[in-house]
Amino acid sequence: MNKKLNTILFILGATLFNVLIAVLSFIGLLVLYVKFLMPLIPEGGQSWGFTLIFISAIAISILVYRYLLKFLLTKVNVERYFDPLFVRKTVKKD
Repeated sequence: MNKKLNTILFILGATLFNVLIAVLSFIGLLVLYVKFLMPLIPEGGQSWGFTLIFISAIAISILVYRYLLKFLLTKVNVERYFDPLFVRKTVKKD
């Protein structure tokens, strides 16, 4: 496999991982909310819990993604296996 294919596969895999973490954290927070907090909150305020759960799930997925990406970047030589996404085009001066 070449560097471009490695880069594309890494981006696809990382995106799927991020979405999976968001979904799992949403389900986990939702179960905790329904089981423990929902009975304590009046009916008029229960819908706000779902909004907070959604935002929290996204925040958790971003934090987990950033932590694991930093860990991966310390273990893998990025320049050896991946191609840069954005390359500066040099302008020749005459």
